Amino acid sequence: MQGWVREEGHCSTGAAGVDVSKHELVVAPAGASAVMRFSNDTAGHGELCRRMSKAQRQDGPLRVGLEASGGYERKIAAALRKAGLEVIVFQPAQVRAYAHYLGQRAKTDPIDARLIALCTAARQGRARQVDKRIAQLAEHLTYIEQIEEDIARLKTRLDGFAAGRFKSLIEADIKRLKQRRAAAIRALVKALREHPDLGRRLDLVAGIDGIGERTALALLIRMPELGSMTREQAASLAGLAPFDVQSGKADRIRHIQGGRTRVRRSIYAAALPAAFNWNVAIIDLYQRLMARGKNHKRALVACARKLVIYANAVLQRGTPWTKTIPNQ
Repeated sequence: MQGWVREEGHCSTGAAGVDVSKHELVVAPAGASAVMRFSNDTAGHGELCRRMSKAQRQDGPLRVGLEASGGYERKIAAALRKAGLEVIVFQPAQVRAYAHYLGQRAKTDPIDARLIALCTAARQGRARQVDKRIAQLAEHLTYIEQIEEDIARLKTRLDGFAAGRFKSLIEADIKRLKQRRAAAIRALVKALREHPDLGRRLDLVAGIDGIGERTALALLIRMPELGSMTREQAASLAGLAPFDVQSGKADRIRHIQGGRTRVRRSIYAAALPAAFNWNVAIIDLYQRLMARGKNHKRALVACARKLVIYANAVLQRGTPWTKTIPNQ
């Protein structure tokens, strides 16, 4: 397997891009015009891994990039990692931004595969190592999140009915889903606690006033990097860091953007009760910001950001959160 490009000034590792769909994998080396196609199933995964492993043995380290595609990329990413290849999973927005930078407007599977390969070649540094245990737990958490979304939809639908018969049916569905959600959370906690180190991390984060078990699960599974970064990085990764918007004489209001949506949703939901009932430090922060003229939403975002910083701090130290330790 020839043609893996090693970009000067970026890295000495060969790069390839894989465009993933439900049934097919389209593979392209960086800088090459030809593409290869494999079925997105066990047989196709095995053949692709064999060919890439052979290329790596012959030509040196090979880095493979994929674009997240609703979960269809998970099995091939795991297979490639198991085969000893460095794998980077890009978010679609990252790939499209690179396409805009290159002026690439057309979009086909081969074009996307080549584009992903170029992104992979340009990526600086090593890819983050993926904890296989977290990947399995993440799928379980996704199931819980989808149940919660179904409950929210049913609650909205409930308001549209006046007839008692229909309201009773919807209320029964909500009750059933709530029971399923509770059982799924218990099962997820049990699965996580089978690993003592993860159980310890869960206890540390859930021990913070205002962060319950459900929110702690979201933080640990959706942000496994917590505890290994600065407070600023943690806030940014959660999408809760305010960014400057300044150009020339224009200096607009700072606002949050990006980050991991599901984490931000969970921690923002926890911030409201924390700011009114559960966490003395967060209550004080909320009241000080409101007294300074901040609106409710901006104050609540700051409270959510502080909760993420607390979680990062306790995991860095490995000791429980307390109200008396400064600079948390």
